[in-house]
Amino acid sequence: MKTSTIRKSIALTTLVALFAAGGAMAQDKDTKWEKQHPRREQVNKRLANQNKRIAEERKEGDLTKAQARKLHKEDHQIRQEERDMAAQNGGHITKSEQRVLNQQENAVSKQIGK
Repeated sequence: MKTSTIRKSIALTTLVALFAAGGAMAQDKDTKWEKQHPRREQVNKRLANQNKRIAEERKEGDLTKAQARKLHKEDHQIRQEERDMAAQNGGHITKSEQRVLNQQENAVSKQIGK
């Protein structure tokens, strides 16, 4: 086999491998943040609901500005933890991860209604 034919063959093989890897990466990118996954959706709906409750309690004067800020910060940390868990798990969270997040949300929820 001639050197030029070998080079062309290597170049073609490399090109095909790059396209294949790019397609796999594009597929991974599409599924990485499946925000509508049922467990993620449930966790995020709870966080949104708690955000509303904090705002209502603040508006009604049942929470001080500092208390509301603290609760929003805790919710933000839970939301970030949910995103981190999903990032490590192909866009999903496991049932046990959901349970942990729900326990954290329950703790914040109890603080809102005081």
